[in-house]
Amino acid sequence: MKIVKLPKMDENEIREEIRKNHLCRIAFIEGEFPYISPFQYAFLNDTLYFHFTDYGKKKEILKENCNVCVSIERFENDLSNYYFISMQGKLKLVDDENLKLEIGKNLVEVARENFSTNFLRAHGFEREKGWDNFSFKDQVFYKLERIGEPIALKSH
Repeated sequence: MKIVKLPKMDENEIREEIRKNHLCRIAFIEGEFPYISPFQYAFLNDTLYFHFTDYGKKKEILKENCNVCVSIERFENDLSNYYFISMQGKLKLVDDENLKLEIGKNLVEVARENFSTNFLRAHGFEREKGWDNFSFKDQVFYKLERIGEPIALKSH
């Protein structure tokens, strides 16, 4: 039996799919086992940025280990077309206030166009107040500093 390998995505394909998608999973390293959590991301200047609530398991894990693996994928229901992108790196805290404002505005703009206000709870905000009440002040954002080349494969 001949093994058929999936084709690799080139850097332009990777960048384009990251721009089109808005959700990912991040695998954190906690002791022996990974902890995986979904995130909305902003993609600015070829860098992935994430908003963190100021509580929870993820924040505790990052105090010990900032190494992560980010996974972005898309699958057709019948699996006729799919891709997956896996990037390893370190999450670094964003402290530039202007950049934080840009990241926050991007997240809200994308969310307003694509997600229900129910998703505001994932960001730690009340859904009843709507996306306009997403406060950028005192928010915690991290950026992915990629290490190595991404693994990115596609169906055709």
